[in-house]
Amino acid sequence: MSKSRISTLKVLQRCLYGAFLCLILFIQTGCRSASEYRLEADKAAEGIIREKREQFLGQTSPFTIERPSDVLRRRLLTEQNLPYAGPSSLGTDKLEPIEHWPEKEYPNAELSLDPLVMLLEPNAPLQLSLMQSLQIGALNSFEYQTHKEDIFRAALALDLERNDFRNIFTSQVESLLETDMSGNRTVSGTRHSGSIGVSKKLESGIQLSTSLAIDLANLLTLNQASAVGLTGDATVSIPLLRGSGKHIVMEDLTQAERDVVYAIYQFERLKKTFAVSVARGYLGVLQQADQIQNNEENYRGLIFSARRARNLAKEGQLDEMQLDQAVQNELSARNRWINSVETYKRRMDSFKDLLDLPPDAKIELDRLMLQELTVYADRFSADTNDMQQSQEVEENKSTDEFVAVLVPPDMKNAGPLEIDEAAAIKLAFENRLDLREIQGRVYDAQRAVVVLADALRAELTLLGTASIGGSRSISSAQGALKDARLRTDKGTYSALLTLDLPFERTAERNAYRNAFIFLERAVRDVQILEDEIKISIRNKLRDLLESRQSLLIQAKSVKLAQKRVASTNMFLEADRGQIRDLLEAQAALLLAQNDLTSAIINYRIAELELQRDMGVLAIDEKGLWKEFYPEEFDNEG
Repeated sequence: MSKSRISTLKVLQRCLYGAFLCLILFIQTGCRSASEYRLEADKAAEGIIREKREQFLGQTSPFTIERPSDVLRRRLLTEQNLPYAGPSSLGTDKLEPIEHWPEKEYPNAELSLDPLVMLLEPNAPLQLSLMQSLQIGALNSFEYQTHKEDIFRAALALDLERNDFRNIFTSQVESLLETDMSGNRTVSGTRHSGSIGVSKKLESGIQLSTSLAIDLANLLTLNQASAVGLTGDATVSIPLLRGSGKHIVMEDLTQAERDVVYAIYQFERLKKTFAVSVARGYLGVLQQADQIQNNEENYRGLIFSARRARNLAKEGQLDEMQLDQAVQNELSARNRWINSVETYKRRMDSFKDLLDLPPDAKIELDRLMLQELTVYADRFSADTNDMQQSQEVEENKSTDEFVAVLVPPDMKNAGPLEIDEAAAIKLAFENRLDLREIQGRVYDAQRAVVVLADALRAELTLLGTASIGGSRSISSAQGALKDARLRTDKGTYSALLTLDLPFERTAERNAYRNAFIFLERAVRDVQILEDEIKISIRNKLRDLLESRQSLLIQAKSVKLAQKRVASTNMFLEADRGQIRDLLEAQAALLLAQNDLTSAIINYRIAELELQRDMGVLAIDEKGLWKEFYPEEFDNEG
């Protein structure tokens, strides 16, 4: 075979080799879809969150930021035919995809098997219990979702910091067509090149990078000569002073790790706070509904009293002043009734807003819940008839004077959460996640001092490079250079030592000084929160005691008021009483009934708030709580 034939085959072989290399690199780097990248990010973030939740909370339940499309808010808008502004009111899956949208099937409509959603009937009010409200809040609340997304974003930030210490691969492909007409002869040629490299940052601060590049230069004119270039490069950078040491190099990664934990702590705290807010809102609506009922009964009673007063006035048995008082009380009762109805509507709207449900949605709450609370509170007022008086009277026989001895409330019939103050504070210090976070911020501030002190030092860096082989261009092919080879004995090696003396460190100096200020602030924040926790615990224990005593007092007040109304009616029927006595008795009964309901609800809310402030109210992924009750406590005192 002729030499020209052999040369032609050799050039063709090299062209095919270059094309194959380019194809492999293109397939490796360019065939992943946007959806695959998104799913990869989801997998990385969810893995980090699962790792941290199990490590710091002992929780292994799944965590996701994806919500079903048929959340209750959307179902209420559609099933109850409520007005809404546009597609975004229903969710992202209802949006029209814009031009160049990367994922045609995302976001997609995923149906939920949530029984709360499935029980919704068209144009019918939704009946909600307190437990269902907690679940709805966990799934529908915008604030809930935002905090979950904050955890997810912190996890992605951590993944990015971890990526700095992974093997980072790079690749590049170039194809050049060049025509040179500046000389006596026109020269045309092609140059195909591909490179692949890998770099890695070590925990010590050392940075390593290597690359391998292949060039194929081929002339299309003259003798169609060709040349192959092959280049290998390696670089190592070693910090010796400033920026060296694992504690300096890993600082950003350390902080990112802790930021994920902080985000998890913040979400767990939100879950407790949100659950108590839902309970407070739910019971507040029921309390207002009870006031409507009390005001209705009072209004009907005053209508009857006013009618009786008119009849007595016609018969001359009642003076005009008492008649006017009866009519005025009737009008006031009507005003209270109307106000209570409108206040109920406002509270219901606020409660729906708390759950991020449409305020015009048809929702009804379970009023039996208030009866259950009343039964629960009966244990505290079981001895109402034998209730210890607020004062004892002793008679001094010699002077016929009475000495009043005030008796403070005791712990008789106290609830299980009316525990010792010191024990409650200790529980709070052990379980409050926001306290753990703010204590962790002190350690973060300490590390910041160390890192910024390092920045004040001189910078001394050792840089080493090695390069073997050589590249080829079209001019190289024209000059008939031989193909390049990787030979270590023909390589180029260098070492560079760079010293940056710390003559100018004004910015670093000021940052270092500020770090101590931030450390002092972090310490003060711990002390402030510690005092706030103590005050909160002490106040909640006081609320429990006060509400329990109010229960005792108001339970007896209701009985006395009912007895007073009945006896006053009997006196009026016997013409031995006055209408104003009946009006005062009815007013006292209304006040005692409302105060009793308020005391019952206040006690229950105080129990929940105390558990929240001690950090012992457990909330699961569905938003449901598991309450804490001490097994052993001494309430006698």
